[in-house]
Amino acid sequence: MPYDPAPAAVKPYIPANSNLPEFTIRALVMGVVLGMIFGASSLYLVLKVGLTVSASIPVAVIAITLFGMFKKMGGRESTILENSITQTAGSAGESLAFGLGVTMPAIMILGFDLEISRVMLVGVLGGLLGILMMIPMRRTMIVDAHRELKYPEGTACAEVLKAAATETSREAAGEVREAGSDAARDARRRAAIIFGGFGLGLLYKVANVSFKGWKDVANFEFGAPLKAGSAGAEISPELVGVGYIIGPRIAFTMAAGGVLSYLLLIPMIKFFGELLTVPLSPGTMLIKDMSPDDIRDAYVLYIGAGAVAAGGLISLVRSLPSIWNGLKGGLAGMGAKKTTAAAGADPSLRTDQDIPFKWVAIGCLAIIAIITFATPLHMNLLGALLILVFGFLFATVSSRLTGEVGSSSNPISGMAVATLLFTCLIFLVMGWTGGRYYVTALSVGAIVCIAASNAGTTSQDLKTGFLVGSTPRLQQYAILCGAFASALILGPILLKLNDAGTVYVPAAQVAPGITVDASKLTETAQLQGPQAESDNKTYKVWRKVGTAGGPEGKYLVGEDGKLAYLVDPGINGHHHTRPDGTEVKKYDAPKAVLMSYIIKGILDQQLPWTLVLFGVMISVVLEMAGIQALAFSVGVYLPLVSTLPIAVGGAVRWAADRRNNKLPQYAALNDEERTAAGDRSSGTLLASGYIAGGALAGIIIAITAGVMTNFDSMMAKWAESSNPFFAGAHADLLSLIPYAAIVLLLYWVAREKPQQ
Repeated sequence: MPYDPAPAAVKPYIPANSNLPEFTIRALVMGVVLGMIFGASSLYLVLKVGLTVSASIPVAVIAITLFGMFKKMGGRESTILENSITQTAGSAGESLAFGLGVTMPAIMILGFDLEISRVMLVGVLGGLLGILMMIPMRRTMIVDAHRELKYPEGTACAEVLKAAATETSREAAGEVREAGSDAARDARRRAAIIFGGFGLGLLYKVANVSFKGWKDVANFEFGAPLKAGSAGAEISPELVGVGYIIGPRIAFTMAAGGVLSYLLLIPMIKFFGELLTVPLSPGTMLIKDMSPDDIRDAYVLYIGAGAVAAGGLISLVRSLPSIWNGLKGGLAGMGAKKTTAAAGADPSLRTDQDIPFKWVAIGCLAIIAIITFATPLHMNLLGALLILVFGFLFATVSSRLTGEVGSSSNPISGMAVATLLFTCLIFLVMGWTGGRYYVTALSVGAIVCIAASNAGTTSQDLKTGFLVGSTPRLQQYAILCGAFASALILGPILLKLNDAGTVYVPAAQVAPGITVDASKLTETAQLQGPQAESDNKTYKVWRKVGTAGGPEGKYLVGEDGKLAYLVDPGINGHHHTRPDGTEVKKYDAPKAVLMSYIIKGILDQQLPWTLVLFGVMISVVLEMAGIQALAFSVGVYLPLVSTLPIAVGGAVRWAADRRNNKLPQYAALNDEERTAAGDRSSGTLLASGYIAGGALAGIIIAITAGVMTNFDSMMAKWAESSNPFFAGAHADLLSLIPYAAIVLLLYWVAREKPQQ
């Protein structure tokens, strides 16, 4: 579509000549805090299942509610513009969490330490770069293309803000409403739903995990003819909430990928490999001795990684027309200032003011300079130039695609895969292989991924502001502050989640008889967490790569050169039990594993390419059948216990929407309008509360595990001996009872009342 510089004739809710409080300290602080909270819960989700959900509407509803509480306590009434600033600052955490969770854990998976300085630098620089690159595109993407690019989450959020506008805001907009009206009562009801979901999700998770009230995973293994097949579900509120929000199509597609892995691929490998008398590479055990999880770790993960890589690239290729149109429109918009000014842009108006372009350019150049010379990133000039090129390309593309299909369908991970592929290929041509260039290539991919993700989120926020009449410049300041603050806390949370799930496996179990020359090792480390109580020695660190006799990874070595422990990380680790028998939660981090496979596969050719190509063919066959492969491929990689509860949430959304669409108020709506109505419905708010409450409880439980060891051990002993919901022949079935309660509550709340 050719670029049209004529802006759409849209009247914002608050006129440009209105002078309402907007960028206030309370609005900014509340947005930053909410951004940190939802960023933390999003990071937890992306480590578990590789995806996040938009936080814009929940943040907006919470802001409206808290400001309303302040008014009742004698404070000043908030304005819709203040609520918009809070929502803008609060949305930054979710997009940052996705970019960090998709990329940074790959450094540790590749055998390097996940340093706090590196994680925080990548988060801050990537987040700020994406926002700055989006600012010159605002008029082109948001204003001029208003009719073409809908930005569905941003539009829905604007409707929420307008529906709950206070008297001061409505007067400025030329509307009159009596206090205590239906709109005000509706705003209070929506807030009660999201806070209730948050509290219920948190209490459910604490009762389930901390107090061992019931099993947190219900799993059923099958015998012949599906020997080694299994089906189960992690019965947690956050995964049900995710499934409800992403909807039945994507939720069931992801679960279908898990069904393929656990009810077809794993049983087939068991069936055909059971008679083998030698291990089949890349496995190190006889297949007949392998459990379903062993088979998944040794073979199916590589198949899933190939499927995810192919699905991401195919989704990117499918988006090439939009990418090209977005680039043309973006470049034309940057060079069309005089034309747009003549067509109606007026920088003297509050609603047409952006951060001046010179400061955007200076900021981008400063960020590139820091990237080039920051020691923790192991960057070079070529890497910095690649970030500049790919960052601009994919920030523009992300903004355009977010406007067309929304944040949930934006192939950010595909863009990260493409960046990493091209970067690794360039490094390979330059002869740059080995560990140092692992980190350089991944830092390029990570910063570009975060920049693209944040550019899409910034676009949604600016669309919301465009519709309600916010000042773009103040919104841009708000999201810069929100991104910076969230980046500072997400790195420590990522490290704490990893440390909490780390298991120090006695080397005699996995790599017996191996010794190394300890005098050549300079790095030292101590055990962390609960196991440190029984062993506080200082060990040398040896990273095993490619040698025979035991798994690759980080080992702790005694002064005599004997291996003491294999350090099995909490993210993508394979050992779920400590030597004392306590269970440990691991995080699969599917997208980060994919990034590590790309780097190892290209720079060092260390992948079992046959299995990877099997996965590629799965995606190709699906695309040939007219099915978008990316969601299915993620399901192939993830354990079925993670994708099946997402499908449960999707089923609740399907049932609720099917019932609601028959109501009178939905009769005149088209499919797009019905979807938008569902995205801001009561069910979506409760599901968002489930996600935030369950995920934050999971983070707190994981981080405090090291100081709660005795309590956890005491509760586990009680539950195993006295609680039939936790242990015993019927524990799997009994544990579904409390789970069914929160699922049925979600459906009940999601039902809309008929309106005449």
